[in-house]
Amino acid sequence: MIGRLKGWLQGGAAPAEAAADARAELRVLMVCTGNICRSPTAEAVLREGLARAGLAGRVAVDSAGTQGYHTGEGPDPRAVKAAAVRGYDLRGLRARPMVPADFTRFHLLLAMDEDHLAWMQRKAPPGTQARIELLMPHSRRFAGERNVPDPYYGAPAGFERVLDLVEDACDGLLAQLGRQLQDHPAGGVRGDGRLKNRP
Repeated sequence: MIGRLKGWLQGGAAPAEAAADARAELRVLMVCTGNICRSPTAEAVLREGLARAGLAGRVAVDSAGTQGYHTGEGPDPRAVKAAAVRGYDLRGLRARPMVPADFTRFHLLLAMDEDHLAWMQRKAPPGTQARIELLMPHSRRFAGERNVPDPYYGAPAGFERVLDLVEDACDGLLAQLGRQLQDHPAGGVRGDGRLKNRP
């Protein structure tokens, strides 16, 4: 665990994760504040969708927080419980903060709300080629919703709401990623390694 945390803080992945990343054609990072509620939920939901679609080896998914005060902790037990009811396992995930290397390691950085989006846009190094955007515009059923609300200080129903929003947005995102991987023999990214823009 200590070595894993050192790797995160230095901007690198654990050895197994680095190997998986190296093989992946696309890399997606889900981002919230502390990386214990929304972004790990989104990571698990997208990861499960990729597995069902047979794309798990082609798209790598991770999550991180804009803040590091929960580094090394597991997801909020309420998030774990709500996700488990729907078939997602969050128990093996551990919180980490974003590091500068994430802006080059990942092709697509997805913010859970507009504060996270603005934070990443401020922190992005000059010349960053990764796409930085909100997750919710990928939604199909929740048109007009831009943010995944923070459930941390609320009732358990808030974690169900997060799952409703994230599942729908990840379905839309998965469809987009699937099209790009299908249309491009090298895996749906441009020659410079960036995701193509959405139509």
